[in-house]
Amino acid sequence: MDASLEKMADPTLAEMGKNLKEAMKMLESSQRRTEEENEKKPLSEDIPGPLQGSGQDMVSVLQLVQNLMHGDEDEEPQSTRIQNIGEQGHMALLGHSLGAYISTLDKERLRKLTTRILSDTTLWLCRIFRYENGCAYFHEEEREGLAKICRLAIHSRYEDFVVDGFNVLYNKKPVVYLSAAARPGLGQYLCNQLGLPFPCLCRVPCNTMFGSQHQMDVAFLEKLIKDDIERGRLPLLLVANAGTAAVGHTDKIGRLKELCEQYGIWLHVEGVNLATLALGYVSSSVLAATKCDSMTLTPGPWLGLPAVPAVTLYKHDDPALTLVAGLTSNKPSDKLRALPLWLSLQYLGLDGIVERIKHACQLSQRLQENLKKVNNIKILVEDALSSPVVVFRFSQELPSSDTVSKAVPAPSVAPSAIGRERQSCDALNRWLGEQLKQLVPASGLTVMDLEVEGMCVRFSPLMTAAVLGTRGEDVDELVTCIQSKLPVLTCTLQLREEFKQEVEGTAGLLYVDDPNWPGIGVVRYEHANDDKSSLKSDPEGEKIHAGLLKKLNELESDLTFKMGPEYKSMKSCIYIGMASDDIDISELVETIAVTAREIEENSRLLENMTEAVQKGIQEAQSQLQKANEERLLEEGVLRQIPLVGSVLNWFSPVQTSQKGRTFNLTAGSLESTEHTYVYKVQGTGVTPPPTPSGFHSKPRLPGQKPFKRSLRGSDAMSETSSVSHIEDLEKVEHLSIGPEQSSPEAPSPEQPPGDPCAQVSQTEVLQNKTQHPADDHPQVEEPESLR
Repeated sequence: MDASLEKMADPTLAEMGKNLKEAMKMLESSQRRTEEENEKKPLSEDIPGPLQGSGQDMVSVLQLVQNLMHGDEDEEPQSTRIQNIGEQGHMALLGHSLGAYISTLDKERLRKLTTRILSDTTLWLCRIFRYENGCAYFHEEEREGLAKICRLAIHSRYEDFVVDGFNVLYNKKPVVYLSAAARPGLGQYLCNQLGLPFPCLCRVPCNTMFGSQHQMDVAFLEKLIKDDIERGRLPLLLVANAGTAAVGHTDKIGRLKELCEQYGIWLHVEGVNLATLALGYVSSSVLAATKCDSMTLTPGPWLGLPAVPAVTLYKHDDPALTLVAGLTSNKPSDKLRALPLWLSLQYLGLDGIVERIKHACQLSQRLQENLKKVNNIKILVEDALSSPVVVFRFSQELPSSDTVSKAVPAPSVAPSAIGRERQSCDALNRWLGEQLKQLVPASGLTVMDLEVEGMCVRFSPLMTAAVLGTRGEDVDELVTCIQSKLPVLTCTLQLREEFKQEVEGTAGLLYVDDPNWPGIGVVRYEHANDDKSSLKSDPEGEKIHAGLLKKLNELESDLTFKMGPEYKSMKSCIYIGMASDDIDISELVETIAVTAREIEENSRLLENMTEAVQKGIQEAQSQLQKANEERLLEEGVLRQIPLVGSVLNWFSPVQTSQKGRTFNLTAGSLESTEHTYVYKVQGTGVTPPPTPSGFHSKPRLPGQKPFKRSLRGSDAMSETSSVSHIEDLEKVEHLSIGPEQSSPEAPSPEQPPGDPCAQVSQTEVLQNKTQHPADDHPQVEEPESLR
């Protein structure tokens, strides 16, 4: 490629291609930078500063762009898009650079060149997508083409609109018909661009009895058109879908075209299924789109071309109206919008274009065929032979059941039980979609919420495969991941109701109904001071739940535990995640209740002990001060004089003993330390009672994790194996409860030996009279465990 660039007659073009190649190589090499280079990068590079007076070279500017693009990049899918741009992407990027260079030519050369680029691109697109004798409008915003088409329809139907303006529209209001399955925000965008009020929009419902529930109801549309004509309105334009934004279903375009011709309505078609017009085999419903008045194509995502404009193909004989509507322009800069697409189409060729679209359709067919063999997966596909979009969801219904007859009613009209089941399935499908997106990022999956079916996962390779480089192996990996997640979904769904009943039957626990949580359930512990009527945050409850979360995570079970606010309030709760195996729900709930209760009791014991210690310290200070005053009266005033006191003590020593105070935590009383200094040992006092644990974990086999159900005898298990299993359990129980642990004085499993509440029984508060003989305010020595 470098040699061919050097042979170019125009050195500027050669230099431009070379610079673009070097710039892309520099930007793409940033993906492989090491962590050491990231640490050495100065922090000031990303901080805006003053514009340098001397300027910077191209390498420095590109280095800044590289840092801004990838400095905070943590996710791999973003970098994958840049790595898969390829040569065809470089051609599209080169088109933008060439556009700036071509605009510097003289007017005559610029006019000829832009006319050639525009006519070639229009001709190629019309032939590839079977839209004969059409014109093209290139635009950056996908919806912009439809807005221009609406302007053209207004000028065509209202002859005096140029002169009288909106007064004509006021006398006979135009009506634009949109399907209920149209992409969100399309109608509002049209009204904002055209300056029309929202009553000019008419939403056509989809089928409810026959056909796809994502197709426009043609009979109802005809009724709406007749009603509008009787009211003195003008049916102006109808927007049909060749592949809806949600599930990729195609309207009955042939029937809609007949209806539009009957009432003089402009028919516009858009959708991802229009890409299949380039293939040899096209379904009849999509093929009917070639007879419409206009259509919008998005070749950028279909072919994996970055920064390529969308194209609106239309048919109209009056160039003056198209110029007024903004579909054509005499400005060379507007015509140069087609330059990136002009270069990319020539680079790919007809075979390359057809191959990319065909590959995306094959990926959809491959996924659809594999999902038919997977149980509990429902596929929402209109045409099993030619649909390039696959939408599926996890459901306990049989995969062969009819979608219409088995559809779950909306929560607003469904009974409470069916509504809860719908919400549970939606949460599980949302979790499934997010897991699949992380495990197979090259699949380009999206999670969406449908009005009737609920939460679903969509696979649309026509919009993602060319950019992400999706292959057939990625589809197989996706199916494997789905099969591996199904046992988790099924088990979790089965345990939800059991968990709810178990929590509601346990004192101190409150079941929290959170429809957005995909796990087993949510539970909250109600402590003694819990205000049930309040929805504000509870500091004491948050502290208990934080300790409970720590204890549950220390058990190293297969379950995941999280703490967060309640669904409808700010109180803390424990969220229990998905279950991958048969879980003993009763043991799980009992563990949560007992552990939370112990944390609350220990917290109250610590608070009471802290208060008692503070009172004991104050009492000890007063007793020691009183004892010091008595000592002064016994020894006399002369002994307190420094020089005289030393002489008197030498002639007549005073027999003194160290007296202090010790605080017995068990008895909660002050005692003298005279016994400690006489016998050189600390008094044991009363032996504290063992801390009640309240819960003993069930005996488990070696290697068995917590909350797992024990193996049960079945018809296939022999009597010998059953007896040996019982013996193993008895051995484990005998080993876990030994003679040392059976002693009432042994520490509780929930209270480790290092706990200050169990290890420290007495605390000394001493006054050293020898070192501080003249101290009127004795100091109290606190133990380190209480500081």
